[in-house]
Amino acid sequence: MSLQSPHLKEFTRDEVAEHCRIDDLWIIIDAKVYDLTKFKAFHPGGLSVLLDEDVAGCDATEAFYSLHRHEVLEKPQTKKLQIGTIRGETSKLHGRIPGALSLVPYAEPNWLAPEYHSAYYSEVRRFIDDVLYDEAQVREESGERPSQAVFDKMAEANMHAMRLGPGKHLAGRKLLNGIVKPEEFDYFHELILMQEFSRISTRGYGDGVVAGMLIGAPPLINFGSAELKKRILPDVLDGKKFICLAITEAHAGSDVMGLKTTAVKSDNGKHWIINGTKKWITNGTFADYFVVGCKTEDGFTVILVERGDGLNTRPIKTTYSASAGTAYITFEDVQVPVGNTLGEEGGGIFVMLSNFNHERFIMCCSSARTQRLVVEECLKWVTQREAFGKPLHAQAVIRSKLAAMISRAESCQHWLENITYQMCNMSYKQQSRLLAGQLALLKSHSTRCAQDTARDAVQVFGGRGVTKTGMGKFIEHYHRVVPFDALLGGAEDVLSDLGVRQALRQMPKDTRL
Repeated sequence: MSLQSPHLKEFTRDEVAEHCRIDDLWIIIDAKVYDLTKFKAFHPGGLSVLLDEDVAGCDATEAFYSLHRHEVLEKPQTKKLQIGTIRGETSKLHGRIPGALSLVPYAEPNWLAPEYHSAYYSEVRRFIDDVLYDEAQVREESGERPSQAVFDKMAEANMHAMRLGPGKHLAGRKLLNGIVKPEEFDYFHELILMQEFSRISTRGYGDGVVAGMLIGAPPLINFGSAELKKRILPDVLDGKKFICLAITEAHAGSDVMGLKTTAVKSDNGKHWIINGTKKWITNGTFADYFVVGCKTEDGFTVILVERGDGLNTRPIKTTYSASAGTAYITFEDVQVPVGNTLGEEGGGIFVMLSNFNHERFIMCCSSARTQRLVVEECLKWVTQREAFGKPLHAQAVIRSKLAAMISRAESCQHWLENITYQMCNMSYKQQSRLLAGQLALLKSHSTRCAQDTARDAVQVFGGRGVTKTGMGKFIEHYHRVVPFDALLGGAEDVLSDLGVRQALRQMPKDTRL
């Protein structure tokens, strides 16, 4: 609890009770006294709510928290209404505490919860809360892209590089003030970063924080020439330039073999001439570099294209925030040096498919963590909300929904942690052979669980669950944007089928019932 301001007075509850009229209106919230006399005309819920016999001149703590989130009390305009405190009493309630762990059951993975144990983890949190959280809430609504100041602070801590996972790109970098050495950074560290980023609860802004780099930079790192990497990669990892992956087309979603964008060699053989379109490209509106899948004479080829003449981007309006920079891209006779080819000519399918496992791993990290955030919101709500004269959790149907939500979140987390452990102990070739199916199934399972949890959460919150502001704002947002994860990185049915086909491929030939 913060120290009491010197200008605040102390009152008894009987003294507050005397101020219960329309021209003299005080209330108590969590041992704090507020004068609403001048504010009453501006109250969004109307005057009658404030004049209720259980509110005016009374302790309105329960009434307040049944209608408002704690953050309302933290707003400067609300703090100005506080005139004092109740003598001999202290405030006990709080909302989000930056950098702190939640004590709500199942709000944190077991490895962060008090009295639980883990063989895997250490802790990262304060950076996200201090640098990203507040801006994320504002820009998710306004549609503005993340600020350069955020990108710069992330670069100072080498967050951009760490979010690409383990690898040589980390060499020589001081990771988050030296919390881990580059050579010791593994997939569990990456899992922690991805899940902490997901806690900002803003799906569009979250993708705006260079999600395009997470899937666009690996092809450059793994298949680009030494000259290309030396020229482009440092500015990308330092947050000065932005890169995105441009594969998907209106004609071809999950079907990468159906791409129609073409790349033809120039007469002198020194340039590619690219024509075509790409759609739903994350970060495309502000990207400087585009990793583009093209149909070429001998198959498919992946080419790094720099923003310039003939390349145009325009925003696409989608369900989530424009801060993600989702773009429609057109290529009209775009000339690109042949040296910008990533991998072998005609070998683009391998380049495009090579990063799918890691992309799906990232999405599973996010899905598991955001489900847990929804569980936390619901547990808080059913504890403070009353219906039919009882706490909402007194209803068996509500407890049943909570049980299902908790079970889904935990199943996703523990399956994810098992796969993460395997990734830490397998070579890339082993991961490709043994984990492609598991990651496909986990991603499909995670997004199905997420959509079920979103529906249950809306039922728990009722009308507030479909209202963009107030108590259920995070639930409304989650329910609205959760279908993105079910599509990006491969649709659920496609991935489920892939997982089964991978299992059948590994069936021993000598086994029988």
